[in-house]
Amino acid sequence: MSEASLQQVDPELARLIAAEETRQAQKIRLIASENYASRAVLEATGSVLANKYSEGYPGRRYYEGQQYIDAVEQLAIDRAQALFGAEAVNVQPYSGTPANLAVYLAFCNAGDTILGMGLPHGGHLSHGWSVSITGRYFNAVHYGVRREDGLVDLDQVRELARQHRPRLLWAGFSSYSRVLDWGAFAAIAREVDAIFVADMAHVSGLVAGGAYPSPVPHADVVTTTTHKTLRGPRGGMILCRAAHRKAINAAVFPGVQGGPHNHTTAALAVALKEAATPAFGQYAQQVVANARALAEALRAKDYSIISGGTDNHLLVVDVTHNRPLSGKGAARALDAAGLVCSANTIPFDPRKPFDPSGIRLGTPAVTSRGMREPEMRQIADWIDRVLKDPTNEELQRVVAAEIAALCAGFPAPGLPER
Repeated sequence: MSEASLQQVDPELARLIAAEETRQAQKIRLIASENYASRAVLEATGSVLANKYSEGYPGRRYYEGQQYIDAVEQLAIDRAQALFGAEAVNVQPYSGTPANLAVYLAFCNAGDTILGMGLPHGGHLSHGWSVSITGRYFNAVHYGVRREDGLVDLDQVRELARQHRPRLLWAGFSSYSRVLDWGAFAAIAREVDAIFVADMAHVSGLVAGGAYPSPVPHADVVTTTTHKTLRGPRGGMILCRAAHRKAINAAVFPGVQGGPHNHTTAALAVALKEAATPAFGQYAQQVVANARALAEALRAKDYSIISGGTDNHLLVVDVTHNRPLSGKGAARALDAAGLVCSANTIPFDPRKPFDPSGIRLGTPAVTSRGMREPEMRQIADWIDRVLKDPTNEELQRVVAAEIAALCAGFPAPGLPER
C-alpha cells in the first residue's frame, strides 16, 4: 500500500479540500447548523480509529481487538453523562436523523401516531414530515406557532395530544428562535401517556454551556447532533432515562445501523471535554448575545424577524417584507458576497419550500472565530447592502473582499494556515 500523501495520490481531491479550506476561512458562515471543530477534534476524526470495526457495545462486541475502542467509547459516554446529567447515553448514532429513527424503532410500530412541530413552522424533517420516512411510516400530526407572535402554541399542542393520543411527542426544531418550555411538553406527554422526546440538536452546545434550558430533566429521551453548537464531529447522540437504556441501545444497533464510527466517537469525546470548560460556557453565552445583536441590527434596518427576535443561536428573516426578494434569491446573492446562509420557510409561508420567503441566520461559527457584537452589526450592514441591490455583481465582489479582510483578523479554528 502506498504511503504517499493525499496531494501525491490524488491532487484533484487535495485541490478541492484546499479550496474548501479557503472558502471556510474567507467567508462569513451564518448557517445555523454549521460550526468549526477544533484542531483536536479534527485530529481524532482523522485518526487510525477509522480502521477498526466494532459492532456492539463496550464489553459486548462481536469482533476482538476492542481493548482501546471500548475505553474510547466509555470515555465519551461518561463525559456525556457528566456534562448533561443524563442517566444513560448512546454515542453511536451516525447523525441526528439516525438517532431519531432509533427512537421510533425503540418505542413505535409502523402506523403509530406521533406529534411534532411542522417543518414550515420551524420543526425538523425527522419529526414526521411527509417527505421523510418518519412521515410515511407513521401517522404524523403537527403543531405550529401562533400567527400573531410566532411562538409555539402550547394550547394547540395540548389539544392535538388529547385528540390523537400520540405514542411519541416531539419537541425540537431546525429554525425556531425562542426557548422551548420543555416542562410544559413533558406535562402534556404525561397527560396522554406519550413518550416525550426532546430533539436538542441545534442547542446542545448552548445547553452544555448554560445558555439554554436543558431538556434532560424533563424528557424521557433526548436526541442531538454533535456538530452544531456543540462543536464536535459530524455525529449523533441519544440521552435517556435508565429505564430506556436497553431499548435505545438495541434500536441503534442492530436496529438501524451497523458498527459505530470509532474515529467519530473519539472526536466526540474530545468535544465533550472541551464543552465542560468555563471557556465553552463563555462561548455559548456569546453565541446567544451575537444572535440577538444581529437580530436587533437587522430589525433597525426594517427587516422582519420571525417571532420578533431570538433567544438562541439563530434567527429567521422574512426577506419578502417590503422587498421584491425571495429566500433563495437572497441566499444566493449573499453567498456571492461572502455571507453564507440558507433559504428557509417562514410560518404560514405563501411561497414554495425550494424558494421560500425567508433566510435562516446563525451565529455559532462566527462566534467560534471570536467575533462579537460589533462584528454582528457590521454583518447586518453587509446583508442590507447586498439585499438592497441583489443582482449587482460588482457590489458582491466588493463586499466579499471586505469580508475576507475582516475574516483575516479572526482566524478560523482548526483550519491549517495557508
